[in-house]
Amino acid sequence: MRVILGVCAGIAAYKACELLRLLTESGHRVRVVPTPAALNFVGAATWSALSGQPVSVSPWESVHEVPHVRLGQEADLVLVAPATADLMARAAAGMSDDLLTAVLLTARCPVVYAPAMHTEMWEHPATRANVATLRTRGCIVLDPAYGRLTGEDTGPGRLPEPAELFAVAQRVLARGPRALAADLAGREVVVSAGGTREELDPVRYLGNWSSGRQGYALARTAAGRGASVTLVAANTDLPDPAGVRVVRVSSAAQLHEAVLSAAPAADAVVMAAAVADYRPAERSPHKIKKTGAEPDPIMLTENPDIVRDLVAARQLPGQLIVAFAAETGDVLANARAKLARKGCDLLVVNQVGNGLAFGTPDNEVTVLAADGAEVKLARAAKDVIADEIWDLIAVRLPELRE
Repeated sequence: MRVILGVCAGIAAYKACELLRLLTESGHRVRVVPTPAALNFVGAATWSALSGQPVSVSPWESVHEVPHVRLGQEADLVLVAPATADLMARAAAGMSDDLLTAVLLTARCPVVYAPAMHTEMWEHPATRANVATLRTRGCIVLDPAYGRLTGEDTGPGRLPEPAELFAVAQRVLARGPRALAADLAGREVVVSAGGTREELDPVRYLGNWSSGRQGYALARTAAGRGASVTLVAANTDLPDPAGVRVVRVSSAAQLHEAVLSAAPAADAVVMAAAVADYRPAERSPHKIKKTGAEPDPIMLTENPDIVRDLVAARQLPGQLIVAFAAETGDVLANARAKLARKGCDLLVVNQVGNGLAFGTPDNEVTVLAADGAEVKLARAAKDVIADEIWDLIAVRLPELRE
């Protein structure tokens, strides 16, 4: 695939070197197009050496090749990382005073912006308006990460990690022309991921084997399709997906509170987390020790049913609630009973145990719908499964609200 990597003048430009390496090592042909000021942070020789391609900042170089037109016309993806407030303002206004902005005007492929700037710049009304304009045109503008910025400042505005930006680029390229639609643009979605833990004492807990990979894949692919994503993550060690707001929780009660707090304005809520059905009725304040006698039984009490509570609290017309079911035994029979009991719109069911689903890079699921539809998704990487699940969700979403 032919990728244009646009690089703007920000300290985060150094991260784009790693992003470039990931793109080229995966077989993509990458042409780096920096803004003139970006060369103050990383020089042209570095970009050329890492990409194996010439580096230009002006449309007046190699004029016979008409680079300001050809590069955009021939690209399969334009990825701008980091994207500054200035670049997005010029792109939103349709200006083309350097090679990168000219490429953005001529591109007929998916365009992804990964903003990086200080928090005050990201939150300024002018920047927010420019981001909204780009998104209405079908561009994918990821939300920046939260973290340490230049100097001592901390807040939203940090460039997501290169590996996560690479993952978004891969999903956009895999979707091909369909990515131009950015079919989740303007949508707010909530995704849960990971496995909850219920404390027995200060040392031990009741838990499960969920790694959170499928939920993270759902969050990542939704962001790559233009959605504003909140990920409620329970006990995972995975890096934050690019463009996703992450809320970290541990127990089922905490996950219940976080999801129901984020859900009211969401177009879709996807409950991919493995949530404990029960918790200890009492938590010991001290480590439970061996005494040589038969241990006291552990009394359990039921956790709230998050999906059922989401359905009961639903107020937004057309909001879709998607549950997951990790099953053993008669998987589909169990899942159909759960779908009827919970009242959700879609139920994604898979068989677990003996090395299946939990902690694996791939998955195989069946999606059951409240209207009786049943779709089997063949075994594939979890990012691919995530895209296929969003395909089923997207066609069921109502028209965007004004």
